[in-house]
Amino acid sequence: MSIPGNLLTTAMAVMPHRDVTRALETALSLDVPFWPQLPLLSYYEDMYVQASERFPGILLDMENRTLRFSIDKFANELEESLAHFEEPEYFDVSETYSAVYHRFLQMDLSDRPAIRGQLEGPISFGLNILDQDKRPILFNDTVRSFMLDFMARRVNAQSQRLKALNPNAFMFVDEPGLQFIFSGLSGYDSILARQDMEYFFAQVERPRGVHLCGNPDWDFLLGLDMDVLSLDVYSNGEIFVSYADRIRRFLERGGRLVWGMVPTNFEPFEKENMQSLETMLLNCWQALGKKGIDLGFLLSRSMISPATCCLVNPDGAATVEKAFTAVKLLSENLRERFKLL
Repeated sequence: MSIPGNLLTTAMAVMPHRDVTRALETALSLDVPFWPQLPLLSYYEDMYVQASERFPGILLDMENRTLRFSIDKFANELEESLAHFEEPEYFDVSETYSAVYHRFLQMDLSDRPAIRGQLEGPISFGLNILDQDKRPILFNDTVRSFMLDFMARRVNAQSQRLKALNPNAFMFVDEPGLQFIFSGLSGYDSILARQDMEYFFAQVERPRGVHLCGNPDWDFLLGLDMDVLSLDVYSNGEIFVSYADRIRRFLERGGRLVWGMVPTNFEPFEKENMQSLETMLLNCWQALGKKGIDLGFLLSRSMISPATCCLVNPDGAATVEKAFTAVKLLSENLRERFKLL
C-alpha cells in the first residue's frame, strides 16, 4: 500500500483562497500535498463544475454560477462522448477548469511520501445535478449508469497524471452525498448505492478512497472496497469509533484512516487549543483500544488532517491557514509522543 500512515498530514482540497500561489504554498506545507480547489477564485474551480467537464447534457452558466442538466442535450452528445472512452486525456481536468491543477502538475513532488488528487464522486454529483424537471440525475437509470463509467475514467485519468509525478499518488472521491442516501429518498436506497459504488470502484485504479465531512452510515461506508477514508472526527468521532468492529476489518485489509481533527471554521478553531484537540483524538483511539484495536497498528495506518473545508470565515483564508499549521503541530506532538519520528 502506497498511502502513508504514522500520523503524516494531508488535507481536503476545497480552500477559500483567491491567490493560487498562496493556496499551493499552504497545500505544500503538509506531508502529503494536493492540488487546491478554489471556488472563490472562479466558478470553474467548484468541485461539481470540475467534475462536470465534458459530461454530456451539462448546462453550465458561468455568469449566474449555475450547473444544470438537459436530457435532450445528453442524448445529442452521448455518442460523441462514448467515442472518446478509451482516451484518458479526454477525461482529465483541463486548464480552463483548473489552473491550480496544472500548476501542481509542473512541480517536482518526487521526494514526498505521497501526493493526492480528488474528484467529486458519482453519488454526490448525481444528487446535486438536476435535470430539466428539477430532479436529480441520480434517479435516471440510463444517466446514472453512464455517469458511473464516466466518473471512473475521470478519476483514473487524474490518478495516472499524478502517479507520473509521484508513484505513491492516490485519489480521494469526495462524497458528501453519502450521508443523505439513508434519509428516505425515493427511488434510491442503500442497496442500490452499494451496488453502484462497488461497480464504480471496480473500475477505479488503486489506491482510491472516500472523503466526506458528514455523518453517513459508517458500517456501509467502511464496507466499501476502498483503500482510504477521510472524515471529520472533530464532529463525528464519538459516533465513528462506536463502529470498532467494522473499523478493525477495514484496517486489517490494508485500509488507511485520515483523522480530521482540527476545525477550520473560525469559532470552533478559536475555542480549541492543541491540548484539547490532542485529548479528543487520544480519547477516540483509547475507545478503539478498549474494543481490541492495537494502538501501534492503528497509528501505522492513520494520517491527520483538518476536520473540514471552510469558505465562509470572516477572516478569509487566515483561519484555514492557522488550521493547517495546527495540523502539522498536532502531528509532530503525537509522532514524538508515540516515537514515530
